[in-house]
Amino acid sequence: MNQDRAADRLLYALKSSGPQTATTLAEQLQVTAVAVRQTLERLEADGLVDFEDKRVSVGRPKRHWRLTGAGHARFPDRHSALSLEIINATIAVFGEEGLDRLIGHREARTQAQYGQALAGLSLDQKVRRLAELRSAEGYMAEARDEDGDLLLVENHCPICIAATRCQNFCRSELAVFEAALGPGVAVERIDHIVSGARRCAYRITRKAA
Repeated sequence: MNQDRAADRLLYALKSSGPQTATTLAEQLQVTAVAVRQTLERLEADGLVDFEDKRVSVGRPKRHWRLTGAGHARFPDRHSALSLEIINATIAVFGEEGLDRLIGHREARTQAQYGQALAGLSLDQKVRRLAELRSAEGYMAEARDEDGDLLLVENHCPICIAATRCQNFCRSELAVFEAALGPGVAVERIDHIVSGARRCAYRITRKAA
């Protein structure tokens, strides 16, 4: 495998799954641990990854590799400069109320799109289909079962600059998920990229009767 492709695969694995050991990465990518360590050393020299030694049980600490800020930047915010320019121009011309109306229009259109795609599915199927839709939009999303909870996890935010400038985008997305998953379903954001987390994650549960 050529070095550039090996590096890209490692960066993607760390972006999509978070900090991991070289052994875990080797198993995931089906290559040798030696090859993974060599690539990680090159990426570390380039400032794209670093590591933390963690003691998770009796014995020697295990080295967990993770992306640096420069590594995360390899997965860019789509059209960030244009998005920010449009937000600032909207506020300048129409005020904050105008921006809220724009976000509301986007919210209604997305709700309709997701609602149609998820119609007739069980809750578990809805979350997995929603993850597919979000991945197609650049969010590197996946559905997970963790500790008995159903999670929607987004490992990347392609509108991060816009969401940082105006967090109503994030509020709107939470409302879209709740509407798309249907009545009787609660959606709680438990990780938030804009707040400094590695990912955005949403816990999805049925509301008590």
